[in-house]
Amino acid sequence: MSATEVNFDGLIGPTHHYGGLSPGNLASQQHRHQISSPRKAALQGLAKMKRVADLGLVQGFFPPQRRPDFHYLHSQGFSGDPEEILSKAYQQRPDLLSHAYSASAMWTANAATVSPSADCQDGKVHVTPANLQAMQHRRLEVEQTTTLLSQIFHDPKHFVVHDPLPAAMTTSDEGAANHTRLCEAYGESGIELFVYGRDADSGNFDSKVIARQAMQASYQVAEQHRLDLSHCIFAQQNPIAINAGVFHNDVIAVGNQDLHLLHESAYLEQDRILHELEMAVGPHLKTIVVQEQELSLEEAVKTYFFNSQLITVNAGSMLLLCPIECEESDRAKRLIDSILTGDNPIDRCEFVDLRESMQNGGGPACLRLRVVLTEEELASIPNNYLLTNQRYEDLYDWVSRHYREQLAIEDLADPALVYEVDAALDELEAMLNL
Repeated sequence: MSATEVNFDGLIGPTHHYGGLSPGNLASQQHRHQISSPRKAALQGLAKMKRVADLGLVQGFFPPQRRPDFHYLHSQGFSGDPEEILSKAYQQRPDLLSHAYSASAMWTANAATVSPSADCQDGKVHVTPANLQAMQHRRLEVEQTTTLLSQIFHDPKHFVVHDPLPAAMTTSDEGAANHTRLCEAYGESGIELFVYGRDADSGNFDSKVIARQAMQASYQVAEQHRLDLSHCIFAQQNPIAINAGVFHNDVIAVGNQDLHLLHESAYLEQDRILHELEMAVGPHLKTIVVQEQELSLEEAVKTYFFNSQLITVNAGSMLLLCPIECEESDRAKRLIDSILTGDNPIDRCEFVDLRESMQNGGGPACLRLRVVLTEEELASIPNNYLLTNQRYEDLYDWVSRHYREQLAIEDLADPALVYEVDAALDELEAMLNL
């Protein structure tokens, strides 16, 4: 059956700031409390979406979530009118105020795990919103994300949107950032690779920072998606990589159709995992293992090379959409040149400027959720979540008028920001007929 891959990017919200809220995410920690540019961040993200759409692919987007989350601040003991709550939170617990203002829902690779209908035994697309329980600021996203996913994938004839897994250490789930699908063609049955950081029962991990994805969560998602478990492979992250800043698998590996690109330190028992993948996917699978001497773990995390988007443009032809940081790295650039001249489907590379997102800890692949849809399934998606040329122009204008050029941590205590954000999102909802 014919199918296409749709990328749903997160439209970066007007409260994008450098809170440094994610231990283990080196960029997040290194830029903590620096001055951000929400306007620049959103326009950079929009430019990437437009470029993918201009390639002829279907591009979707998720609108920003409402921030600050006053319900969360109330639950933390702050009361009064909005101005009082903001003032007290900033003076007493600025970290909690940063949580409440976080725009991290923009990284939709963590929104959910999605299995296409070709893989699921009931012939429907299955979607499980991630519980994101490992990080407090990200847990705040889950309810709104689940509602949004239910609105987009609303037709029960085609879709099943599950509840998130229980928010517990044993079922800690980070979504598609730890999930890769390999196949010969999008519309055919594929092999789903689930990557986890730890076995919550045995404690079988040796990372110094939290390993976010639990093995039990990966198995549970696969089972509730009604996948044939013989078509699933479960791999554990290498603790060496986690300690180097690889908090999600999409920081160290990327796959698309029958191509798998990864670092030599991505998984434990990597030779066994790659052999299982080769046996399951078939002889058409092309695996590129990047050696440490070609690109060190440190440089991979710094440039987010493996967080590039790997996009099928035409049959047998793929584009590598890399962060501009890769162009600025001699080693990454040499590696890309080598890949472009090698025996593999990647024959093009482009660089995108996502500096604002990168400094907050997320690259091109973090900003998108991949959803494989048949023509009938795609036709059931509401058009107001899909990017057209006119929609791009409208969103560009909306961001330019409503977003601040700069946002510092102390600005989170400014009551005017609350009203600015509310007015902006009210206008966006009207624009999109949400």
